[in-house]
Amino acid sequence: MSNAGNGGGEPRARRLPRRGSQRSNAPVRSGGATPAGGLPGTRSGGSAGARARLRRHGPTPPRAVPAPSLSSRAAQARYGQARYGQPRGQGSAAQRREAQARAAQVRRFAGQPPEPARDATPSSPPVPPDRGRPALAFPGASAGEAGQSRRTGRAGQPEPPPAEAQGSLFDIVKVAIAILDTAGRVVLWSPAAEEMLGWPSDLLVGRPIDELMDEPELVERARAAIQHTLATGHWHGFTELADRDGVRVAVEARISLLVDGDGTPFLQAAMADAGTLQAVERDLAVRDALFEQSPLGIAILDTDLRYTAVNQTLAEMNGVSAEDHVGRTTGETLPERAADEITAIQRQVLATGEPVIDVTLASPVTARSGFRSISYSRMTDRAGRVLGISGTVMDVTERYRAVSKVEHARRRLSLLNEFGSRVGDLLDASRIAQELATAVVPRLADYAGVILLQAVAHGDDLPRHGHDRRTSLLQLGVASIQDGPEVEAMLRRGARITFAEDSAFGRVLRSGVPELLSGNDELSDISYPGDPKVQAAHDLGVHSRLVVPLRARGIVIGLLSVSRAGYREGFDRDDLAFTVELADRAGSSLDNARLYARERTAALTLQRTLLPQQVPQPTGVEVAYRYVPGSSGTEVGGDWFDVIPLPGDRTALVVGDVMGHGLRAAATMGRLRTAVRVLAALDLPPDVLLRHVHELADDLAQGPDEALLATCVYVVFDPATRRLSATKAGHIPPVLVVPKDGDGDEPTRTGSPLPGGLGQVLDLPSGAPLGVGGVPFEAIELEIPEGSLLALCTDGLVESRDKDLDVGLSRLISVLEQPYASIQQACEAVLDTMEQGREPDDVALLLARLGRGQAGTPTAGWTLPAEPTAVSRARRLVRGTLTDWATEELTDTAELLVSELVTNSVRYASAPIGVRLTLGPTLLVEISDPLPDPPRERHAAEGDEGGRGLELVRRLALRWGARAEGMGKVVWFELALPGEDQLEEDDGLEPWASLI
Repeated sequence: MSNAGNGGGEPRARRLPRRGSQRSNAPVRSGGATPAGGLPGTRSGGSAGARARLRRHGPTPPRAVPAPSLSSRAAQARYGQARYGQPRGQGSAAQRREAQARAAQVRRFAGQPPEPARDATPSSPPVPPDRGRPALAFPGASAGEAGQSRRTGRAGQPEPPPAEAQGSLFDIVKVAIAILDTAGRVVLWSPAAEEMLGWPSDLLVGRPIDELMDEPELVERARAAIQHTLATGHWHGFTELADRDGVRVAVEARISLLVDGDGTPFLQAAMADAGTLQAVERDLAVRDALFEQSPLGIAILDTDLRYTAVNQTLAEMNGVSAEDHVGRTTGETLPERAADEITAIQRQVLATGEPVIDVTLASPVTARSGFRSISYSRMTDRAGRVLGISGTVMDVTERYRAVSKVEHARRRLSLLNEFGSRVGDLLDASRIAQELATAVVPRLADYAGVILLQAVAHGDDLPRHGHDRRTSLLQLGVASIQDGPEVEAMLRRGARITFAEDSAFGRVLRSGVPELLSGNDELSDISYPGDPKVQAAHDLGVHSRLVVPLRARGIVIGLLSVSRAGYREGFDRDDLAFTVELADRAGSSLDNARLYARERTAALTLQRTLLPQQVPQPTGVEVAYRYVPGSSGTEVGGDWFDVIPLPGDRTALVVGDVMGHGLRAAATMGRLRTAVRVLAALDLPPDVLLRHVHELADDLAQGPDEALLATCVYVVFDPATRRLSATKAGHIPPVLVVPKDGDGDEPTRTGSPLPGGLGQVLDLPSGAPLGVGGVPFEAIELEIPEGSLLALCTDGLVESRDKDLDVGLSRLISVLEQPYASIQQACEAVLDTMEQGREPDDVALLLARLGRGQAGTPTAGWTLPAEPTAVSRARRLVRGTLTDWATEELTDTAELLVSELVTNSVRYASAPIGVRLTLGPTLLVEISDPLPDPPRERHAAEGDEGGRGLELVRRLALRWGARAEGMGKVVWFELALPGEDQLEEDDGLEPWASLI
């Protein structure tokens, strides 16, 4: 069994147990068995009494034990001397004191406090600290030394916990320090060395370092290194040491010669794990390669935002050498304008820790022109301390320009699409012109004016000859980035534009070729010399202008003039090409608007021609009307109204609506109105009239493949009886406002105020629209109070998208129930309350105040029995009445015609016969009977005794006719008053003679 100093430690070092196995801290068996992991010859660390107490009370907590005394260290020193050819054995007391003194010197040199004296009693061996592995006896150590595998702190106290890790590079690369004497014995063994190799200092101090080397070659290299260091003062190289588990650990070592104050030499060996060092060196090499060879500019800045390092790429990008960057801030390196923005980003990253990635900025003026992408991030060490920021700079000029071109094209495409969507549904040239000017400012230009031919603005035909200075131009669209008198002088909406033939306007109008103008001479030649608009543009700083033609069907229909001013970059060829594309789209829309305006004008002209040119004011009826065409967003409709005087001072009121819009609807409306007037002249009842119109539907249709679909309401009012007869064909029902009690007693006078009243919707049989059929037309009759107001309208007045028809009718009634100064004022009030969200349809409104007729109009009437004596009685009554009215000149003719008509009634009718005379502008005579069949005029032969009565009426009366009334009919005729429309003397009584 080898004891300390017998040279048996080196073989045992190669037989060290693996990590995690039980070693000297294993329980000690009685009988003096060797502890696990111990070496032969080591002593047990306990006594029988201690083992008995352990069995009775269990294990006791560890207690502080003194560290090994210097005597043991001296013995270790003597062992080392024996290893290097010096005397071996236990050594004398003087030698032990020498070793202790030398250890004290080393501790003083290393800055450690002196080690206090320790009790080396074998019965209480010290316990070395457990550094993550069980204690193991050092090769060649005695049993007492093996028991000293755990050490305590100073003064026998447990070692204090380590200080909180601060985090640094030493946490990655752990440097182990060992102090050796000139013989290669370990004098000091640092905790880092213990952690790296697992050997505690208590087992190594005093032993040769080459005991950790298991190959002779390594031992020889270690001894050679020591000799080299003693000769030269330093050594650097690689070697391998065995850790406590017997595993070789490759280390990189640096040995330096140290001399204390007494001149005693020592060797300091700084060792680090070779693998970790190689990894760090590899990372540093990668960093250097990236830093120096990277195509990106890289900068490192400290917490004061001063450069600590920049690579050559960034130095070239900034135009400042790398040496001139160090110690300076960005503001001291780059121009102020560029540095302010970058410094703000650096401060933000340093303060918040949030990285800024890929921010594109313009390059400083001192460097290459273009654009850069900068990125910054904050740097911290392993303990979290802020070290500064790092930044990368990349030249992205080409990428930026490519992206800018794509974005530029995208914005312009977006402008084209936006403009197309905004004018796609517009059919007004003025609005399209304004939209065009608004679209290009400010995205394309600072000022814009849209100039159109007057023919385009008014919807006329395009000129077939070339343009010259006499061409009439109007500026209908303007837009600018600012307002002011100069802008008003240069861009005034609605201004008439004049130009010289050799000016830019004249050249573009004639040739259709756009022009790009720059420079004072070209900009002054825009219109004509002395034009105030040119001076205003100069005052506004306009330095670039485009004059682009607006074309349609190969004809220039206007000009688009756009300008840039101030610091804005002038126009280029790309801007010119884009403006031409925009102008071409606008030209198509403007031409469509012109064509629509022309068709609409023609339709309106046709419609107004077909509508009543003069509305009569019949007896007993005061009429007011309004016709409002649909908005500019739709075509003209087929709404119409009419006032038709009927015999007997009666009046027919008509309002209708042809479905559809445009010229065809207007033409159909004209034919329908003509048919109604013709049938009304036959004095047909309202329901019969609509039935006849419906029968003409196929002939009145817009085309062979399109059926007529129209609505109509037809009302007949008789002022003599104040009776109203009405019917409708699928139309809006009439509204009747009856005066309040006492307001309708006085006769109605034309132009008198409307007193208001109570309104209601006349409940008429709906009837089917004209052209549909299947539903019979029915008429109702009712007696109307004096002064009642009747309102007829089309659906455009009362219908809306989101409200029911009853809501519109209720609104109309509420308006008409109010008093007004005149019936015309009532019309205006109705139009003012039209629903804003209504469909853009035509509106026809007809108001009629119904009364008894003109005050003082003479009227006389009688009812005669259906017998022969009724003829003579009728003659006497007529003669006497005309004499009372002082119209004796009409007596003979009136008696003759009354006699003929009463004779027919007596002959064919069996009920009473009515005779009524009314003296108005003409003498109206009406003969009524219950026979519904109208009289039929026939031509009598020379030998016939009868058949000449109606022929006499036709020849002698101013006009005559027959109408249905109730279950019977009325035959009427009119005679002109004396002095008005009398028969020519040539005619005299010759017709009488031929008929008698």
